[in-house]
Amino acid sequence: MLNTYPRDLGDIDRDKLVASIEACLECAQACTACADACLSEDMVADLTKCIRTNLDCADLCEATGGILSRHTGYNANLTRAALEACRTACASCADECERHADMHEHCRICAESCRRCENACAELLSTL
Repeated sequence: MLNTYPRDLGDIDRDKLVASIEACLECAQACTACADACLSEDMVADLTKCIRTNLDCADLCEATGGILSRHTGYNANLTRAALEACRTACASCADECERHADMHEHCRICAESCRRCENACAELLSTL
């Protein structure tokens, strides 16, 4: 879709932008699925923090993916803030899911997705 944008995107690194958008959307899906899987676990009461962290991260990733996909009236300060918030949420979610990764495969997969997104956001931030 970025290639169809009718105007110049400016100095932004397109490869890092695409990687960030894709990582955000993948992570939002992984976090949503992980929260849902946690709700199905017998020990769901022990996973309350994980579920909350998953859902917060999913929301921030989805919002950041949307912000990164829009370029009309681009606001660099808002983009930086969204990327920082997303990166922070992903780090927190990965930390929490890693605590359960040995017991729950969905937490291991989610933690890996969060780390990829955290890194993609940091990479794009470094170019802005």
